[in-house]
Amino acid sequence: MLTRVVRMTFQEDKVEEFLENFHANKEKIRNFPGCHHLELWQDENFKNIFMTYSFWDDEAALNQYRDSELFKSVWAVTKPLFAEKPSAFSAKKMVELP
Repeated sequence: MLTRVVRMTFQEDKVEEFLENFHANKEKIRNFPGCHHLELWQDENFKNIFMTYSFWDDEAALNQYRDSELFKSVWAVTKPLFAEKPSAFSAKKMVELP
């Protein structure tokens, strides 16, 4: 299982536009083959900073999403709203404590 975190900083006046686009597409993203979990987080102190947290079968599944028409359509709306370049990383869980 691959965990993907993407941190995005939006122009303050574009936050609602981002949220509308996310909510319109979140079920499609979550139901994309290979995606098992999707969360949207908002920074506690900076209301224009968001992170997506998702679980994927593996890097190949994530790349299939990133090459899909769904991703391209979501990203085409999202990208112009950024105030800073987004950052992303993928990781595999090593240890979990209950």
